[in-house]
Amino acid sequence: MPEFAIRRTVWSEDAPHLQEVRHEVFVREQGVPLELEWDELDAVGRHVLATSDDGRVVGTGRLLPDGHIGRMAVLPEWRRCGVGSALLTELLTMAREAGHDSVVLHAQTHAARFYARHGFEPEGEEFLEAGIPHRTMRRCLVSP
Repeated sequence: MPEFAIRRTVWSEDAPHLQEVRHEVFVREQGVPLELEWDELDAVGRHVLATSDDGRVVGTGRLLPDGHIGRMAVLPEWRRCGVGSALLTELLTMAREAGHDSVVLHAQTHAARFYARHGFEPEGEEFLEAGIPHRTMRRCLVSP
């Protein structure tokens, strides 16, 4: 299995790297319009990067101040290598450190099983976001 590392960052430090992966996955691969991919929330969110052992950025994700996880993206050749799980685990740790009782995300429906394996539960009905079917999912971070 290929080696990679996860690190925390912010938009002002690593925007080009974050944009590169998200552009490849969301814009090129999935056809999300550019104007929907970039938003003002990037500047206020905390981000994580996955880098290969040669320093290439291969995955990203963000945590917003309200506990919303999003913009999870892993380059195709790095999927099924544990990158997505490692990114999500770090985002969950960051959410706990920020004092969130729960986190929420909009999962593309094809990825819902991935999030369910990480303790997320679906809420509400399926909906379209950027023309792609999604489902709201939530995970409680505190024990009852």
